[in-house]
Parts: sequence; structure tokens; C-alpha cells
Amino acid sequence: MLAPEERELRQTVRHFGEQRLRPHVGEWFEAGEVPVRELASEFGKLGLLGMHLQGYGCGGSTATAYGLVCQELEAVDSGLRSMVSVQGSLAMFAIHQHGSEEQRKQWLPAMATGDVIGCFGLTEPDFGSNPAGMRTTARRDGSDWILNGSKMWITNGSVADVAVVWARSQDSSAEGILGFVVPAGTAGFSGLEMKHKLSLRASNTSELHLDDVRLPAEAQLPEARGLAGPLACLSEARFGIVFGSVGAARDCLETTLDYVGSREVFDKPLAAYQLTQAKIADMAVELGKAQLLALHLGRLKDEGRIRPDQVSFGKLNNVREALAIARQCRTLLGANGITLEYPVLRHANNLESVLTYEGTSEVHQMVIGQALTGISAFRG
Repeated sequence: MLAPEERELRQTVRHFGEQRLRPHVGEWFEAGEVPVRELASEFGKLGLLGMHLQGYGCGGSTATAYGLVCQELEAVDSGLRSMVSVQGSLAMFAIHQHGSEEQRKQWLPAMATGDVIGCFGLTEPDFGSNPAGMRTTARRDGSDWILNGSKMWITNGSVADVAVVWARSQDSSAEGILGFVVPAGTAGFSGLEMKHKLSLRASNTSELHLDDVRLPAEAQLPEARGLAGPLACLSEARFGIVFGSVGAARDCLETTLDYVGSREVFDKPLAAYQLTQAKIADMAVELGKAQLLALHLGRLKDEGRIRPDQVSFGKLNNVREALAIARQCRTLLGANGITLEYPVLRHANNLESVLTYEGTSEVHQMVIGQALTGISAFRG
């Protein structure tokens, strides 16, 4: 079902993952540290950063090709796919979609090569699923803007060279949510890496703090008005997850198939038992359906016909099934399944985060429910 160039790209990224990433990902996960800047440069050389955007040094690939890249990266680790997703589908997409021509020229080429790392500041300590309640504010001071507030769970936040930050305007002439491009080093702006995570450990996760951060008028994203701006970016990121989660599930199942074929229990391979085969068959069916759903949504997106509720449909199903597969695979590996020698529990831990970020399962259920019934259940 894939074009030759799509298969070639998939194989290139799969080879890179096997040769460059997989030998180290267990160490990165255990240490809770990942060489973000080094990897960003390598991802940039492969043309993976903002690859689905047009112009400004970006590849202009199809959405399906981008999805396949996400799939191969997440087959290694969700944190590595998150790095590429946040750079391309959140920070770069926000500037590409909502920025001025000057902002695009200033930031996108260097972000595409990985020389400049970006982050996306929307989620706050008290406002995740309800970003409309954000407390970060932007007020006018002459022609400048003054930002105050904090953001939480921000991938690449403490290492980023530039942040796209969303804030509630206090200016009566510009009501609603506005976006701003905030360079690292701006007075009053700081990022602090969050430690003690049990999931996405091979990923930089940070808090952002804005204390009277003064920005010139040209730092505002001129085409972003209201919550539709950041939500459009989130839909882009969710699309990558639809594919990425399939990669994590595939890696779990492939690992498990190899294991049960060689592990002997009561003098025969674990794979020879009916209960084992039933579990493997069920997982393969769900994995196949998830892969087909991802490809279908990729083609819809390439045709310009995809809707946000369809992306929610894919994210809800594929992450939920990927997590179920990872948990089931862990049981087949027994005690070996809890070690970093095998990727299965690492994937399961990561997918616990993927299940709730970029919209919880409950949020996506309500998005789909509203599309089917015509009634919003988000309030009351």
C-alpha cells in the first residue's frame, strides 16, 4: 500500500534507528538524559524536522511519509518521536502557519537543520485538557508585550533556543489567546528540566517560567487569534502519534515473537502453547487494524480532507491498543519483561504518557461523541 519512495524513506529511518538510536536508548532511559542537541542535528541532516512543511528549508513531504517516520522513531522510543514531533509539528508548524514572513525566514531554516531547537508552551500546571483556562498573560506596554506565567510538561523546554508561548491577552483590542515567539536568553524567561519521571525518560521535559518577559510587537504570531491557533498545532502533533504508537506496538510484538519462539517452558517453546498463540493472534489483529487506520488517515490528510475529529479517532484507538499490546507482551516475557534488556515495559511506560498527552482518551471520546451527536459534552 506504500509508494516506493515511502518504503525507501521508512527503511532509511528504520536503519538509522537500529544503528544509531537503539544501542543507546536503554541507557538514556535509565539515566533520564538524552543528547537533544546532538540528535537534533542528526535528525536535521536526515531531513526529518518539519519535513511535512513547505519551503524555508523544509522537505515538503506528504503527511503519510511523515507518519511513517514517526512510526519508525517511536518503534525505538516515544521520547525520540516526541522530539521530532514537538520541533516540526508544534514549534515549526506554529511559526509556519501563524507567523509572519519575517518570523518564518528567521527561524524555520535553522530549525529544519536542527541548529535551532524549539519548544511549544501551552500546557500549564493547572490547565492541560482545558487550555482555555490558562493563566499566562500578555499585556501591552507601549508597543511591547509583557508576558507573565508558567508552563509545564514542555518537551525540550530547558534546552530550546526558541519557544512558542501562548498567553491570554489583557489588551481590550486583542481579546483571547495569542501566540509569541520567545528566544532563549530573553530577560525573565527560563526553563527548568523536570526530573523523577517514570515515563518518557529518554526525553527532555521542562517547566517554563515567564517573569515580566518583555517582547517587541513583532514577536507576536500575527495570524494566531484565539484557541484555534494552538489547537491546530495540537492536531498536527496528534496525527504523528497515530502512526508513532503503531511503531511502539510493533516493536513490542516483534520482540515478543522472538522471545516466545526461543523460551522453553515445560520442555517446549512458549510459542507452542495455545494460550500464547491466542494472545499473539489478538495482538496482531489489533496492530494490523491500527496500521490500516493510520494509513487511511494519512491518505485523507494528503488529500486535504481530514477533520480534527478523525485525528482524535486515530489517536484514541491506536494509543489505547498499543498500550494494551505492550502490557500483554510484558506478561509473555515474564520477569524478563521488566528489564531494560527488552524494550517492552519501556514502551508501556512511555505509552502511559502518550495516552494522556495531546489530549486524554476522555477528551478524544468527547470530540468523537460531539461529531456523532452534534452535542458538546465538554461542559456540564
